[in-house]
Amino acid sequence: MAQFGSNKLRKPQFENTSDANRMRAMPLPPPPVLPAASRILVVSLRRIGDALLTTPLIRSLRRAWPDAKIDVLAYASPAGIIEGNPDINRVIVAPARPTIAETAALVSRLFKRYHLAVSTQPGDRPTAFAVLAGRTHAGLTDAAGPRLGYLIKRALLHRSVGDAANIHRVDQMLRLADALGIPRVAEMVGPAAAPLEAIPAGPFAVIHAAPMFRYKQWTAAGWRALAAGLRDRGLEVIAVSGPGEAERRYLDGVWQGAVTIRQFSWPQNVALLSRTRVYVGTDTSITHLAAATGCPTLALFGPMDPRVWGPWPVGGLDAPWQASGTIQNRGNVWIVQNPLPCLPCTFEGCERHIESGSVCLEELTTEQVLAAADQALAIKPRSAP
Repeated sequence: MAQFGSNKLRKPQFENTSDANRMRAMPLPPPPVLPAASRILVVSLRRIGDALLTTPLIRSLRRAWPDAKIDVLAYASPAGIIEGNPDINRVIVAPARPTIAETAALVSRLFKRYHLAVSTQPGDRPTAFAVLAGRTHAGLTDAAGPRLGYLIKRALLHRSVGDAANIHRVDQMLRLADALGIPRVAEMVGPAAAPLEAIPAGPFAVIHAAPMFRYKQWTAAGWRALAAGLRDRGLEVIAVSGPGEAERRYLDGVWQGAVTIRQFSWPQNVALLSRTRVYVGTDTSITHLAAATGCPTLALFGPMDPRVWGPWPVGGLDAPWQASGTIQNRGNVWIVQNPLPCLPCTFEGCERHIESGSVCLEELTTEQVLAAADQALAIKPRSAP
């Protein structure tokens, strides 16, 4: 059985940004002693973008244990964005709403098969899978949640880290690397690019205008005016869509034939984004993927907090994103906001439900988005990969 240098050592719980910064300044604990051909499981039972944001932790694990077999337990919908990741050996798909029999079968399949299991969420289900699957285990805990659940998880996990507020999700993941005593590798990793013959020969822009929820939507008129402005700047415009029928119907209404809508796999999207002059989208998984490819990425943010969810630029953040601002730039990423006094409220729209609109996005002007695009286009184009 794998052993921590001291399994009884408990990391202090940090619940805010200043405490999280103090944690980074502390000496790292001894890492777990794993066999050369160890097995590691990372539990990520959230949405597509969340799975992508765990990849810096996975890369940190890979660098620490280069010969390990690293598996990821994920739902079916985000599996595609991490399959083909060079740091991952296998993606195990968990049912989102399992029956008792399905849960029992998955537990039987995973039970103590891994030398190390890491939960990237403080919830009951991901924590339970980590504890059951790993001979040693680590994970996030929620000190702001129910006290009894917090204490039980902290007692069960060999290493636990408090789910701190107002720090970036990637930094939150890398605090798990700190707890494991391994160096941080702050690189977000997408799937390997797949061949794509449809890439235009000349300069082009890529737009993804369809977030999952209404409260993250910009206006249809804004998207069409943006596409016209990019064409005026000499760029062909490619609109991309996910596979869902509802998303395609929404985009048909947005573009109304003004732009051809294309659908690609995640590896094909990587190939497309690695060649684009600029990408523009809202707070979606493909926006995070665009940032990871290194292309100039414009993210239109509404009520969500960019300090936590802003796209992670190549090379990491030299300074945290601010809570709000007109145009913010870090590396290859620009965040565009309409900084109303209530921003970021973090609510699901002004009426606080997923089908609600957000005034901060509805009043965001095309001129402001194009101003950010001009900043991004002023950067010298990268050489084709």
